[in-house]
Amino acid sequence: MPRTNLNDILIFMAVVDAGSFVGGGQAMGLSRSAAGKAVIRLEDRLGARLLNRTTRSLSLTEEGRLFYERGLQILASVDEAEASVSGKSGAPRGVLRLTAPDAFGRLVVLPLLEKYLRAWPDLQAEVSFTDRLADIVEEGFDLAIRIGAIPAAADSRLVSRLIASDKARLCASPAYLAERGEPRDLDDLAAHDCLFFVSRNQRQGWRFRGEGGAWVKAQGRSRLRLDNGEAIRDAALAGLGIALLPDFLIAGDLTAGRLRQILPELETDDARIVALYPDKRLLEPRVRGFIDLMAEELARS
Repeated sequence: MPRTNLNDILIFMAVVDAGSFVGGGQAMGLSRSAAGKAVIRLEDRLGARLLNRTTRSLSLTEEGRLFYERGLQILASVDEAEASVSGKSGAPRGVLRLTAPDAFGRLVVLPLLEKYLRAWPDLQAEVSFTDRLADIVEEGFDLAIRIGAIPAAADSRLVSRLIASDKARLCASPAYLAERGEPRDLDDLAAHDCLFFVSRNQRQGWRFRGEGGAWVKAQGRSRLRLDNGEAIRDAALAGLGIALLPDFLIAGDLTAGRLRQILPELETDDARIVALYPDKRLLEPRVRGFIDLMAEELARS
């Protein structure tokens, strides 16, 4: 089977970027008709429609969106290859595709991204802030930031790097504690409503260091389970139960008295902040540079 004409792919991407065959053709030094024929050749070769066409607009089909995103990755790899030959391999460039938990992403990752983009003008970023555990390889992400339990770390396709750890604390609102009483020890949690994190029907339990140094799982009731760290915080503030949350999310609430730490003498699991990325022989500078920046900045905080 003959290989797809790479120029047709570049024309397709130029049309998408410009939002029209006219603009895409001009970007590639072609007429509107020539750009349209190139896209038709590409669609025929792939056996899939890439663009929905109307008299006034163009829009990507789902197949077109996936193909365009793969094209961005290819162009980024070409940029890296050119940079390695020209002696500029250390400069982040191309498109950094990143996913991170929603609250941590907005509160911590976004300010770091702003700093990173300012430092490297040839770099772009596409970001998904979600508590859904994305399939990093299948969805084409360069990098994922995960907090706490990291089931995907066992995936042989991925490499993990510990970036930092954040202290996790048991907390509840003053109103909840006034109504239900304050737990005096780990066993008392069994009589309380505990706000657990759940993802893909898997509940993340709590564990604490017990006598002799062994880890002990907490036995708490769970009437409300949520898949978002900030939603758990909001539920705790509303008096719906006890939560185990990292400092970055609740430090302000503890200081202001909106939440109170309970059982502070218990040693909890730290919230491990981990970078996951696809296993490659060479890690692109845009990915390595951002991981290094995160590690440096979080070590100072």
